[in-house]
Amino acid sequence: MTDLAEIDELALPVAPSNRAFLPASWREPLAIVGAVIAVGWLLVAIFAPLVAPDNPLSQAFPPAQPPSLHHLFGTDELGRDVFSRVVYGSRVSIPIALLLVFLAMTIGSVVGAVAGYFRGVTDGVLMRSADLVFAFPAIILAMVVAAVLGRGLANAALAIVVVAWPSYARVVRGLVLSVGDSEYVQSARLLGASSRRTLARDVLPNVAGPVLVLATLDLASAILLLSGLSFLGLGAQPPTAEWGSMVAEGTQYFQWWWIGTFPGLAIFSVVLAFNFLGDSLRDVFDPRTARQAGEGRA
Repeated sequence: MTDLAEIDELALPVAPSNRAFLPASWREPLAIVGAVIAVGWLLVAIFAPLVAPDNPLSQAFPPAQPPSLHHLFGTDELGRDVFSRVVYGSRVSIPIALLLVFLAMTIGSVVGAVAGYFRGVTDGVLMRSADLVFAFPAIILAMVVAAVLGRGLANAALAIVVVAWPSYARVVRGLVLSVGDSEYVQSARLLGASSRRTLARDVLPNVAGPVLVLATLDLASAILLLSGLSFLGLGAQPPTAEWGSMVAEGTQYFQWWWIGTFPGLAIFSVVLAFNFLGDSLRDVFDPRTARQAGEGRA
């Protein structure tokens, strides 16, 4: 005979767990670490004047001092506080990377959507233009464009946009080709919806997930490319506090290891964080991966 206590326990409603509101992919340790690091750097960039103890351009300290309680990351060859320069460097690298990824995503998505929706000659011309950019290594092409336009952060960012947009065009084109043959898009066409309306209302929202994943991963690539161009002297110019140019300064003074080490660690941490976030987003938008993660926790 069944115990009454057991029946009461079975009848009690189960309280919903807070974990259910988050996809399994976002509860992975790497996703949490990436989110914490990314949010931390964003807060540092926003509140840099409050975080940095000194003016990043001030040369009021003894040069080449090792890390200490007064200067956490030491001072550089000109007596500037390295910690303050790393903090203010986040205000250069991160916002510019966000801006240029947004521009590349917008341009590439529009080109890919138009090519995939209209097809034919339009598709051929636009995709051959993208293939022309793909024919060159990204860093080499970015160096050439930046060298032609001239040194400076603005020109370096424009060079990265030129390099980055074809990947979005290729991804969006493939997705639009698959979505464009679906029944609801064909129904919208038969009902007399214009091409622009169909693209904006029926097609693009269904390709937003993969594009967002690509954009998150591209943030890491953009920061690396921007730092690389500044390292080569084609990006930020002295005395601007930028991570790539600070690493370049550090390579000239190997005996003072802290000058280039801490900016390099900043680049490493941000790139790692956005890669972790991109992988987690990919798992969220991939039903098979999400289902496997849920089964693994069952």
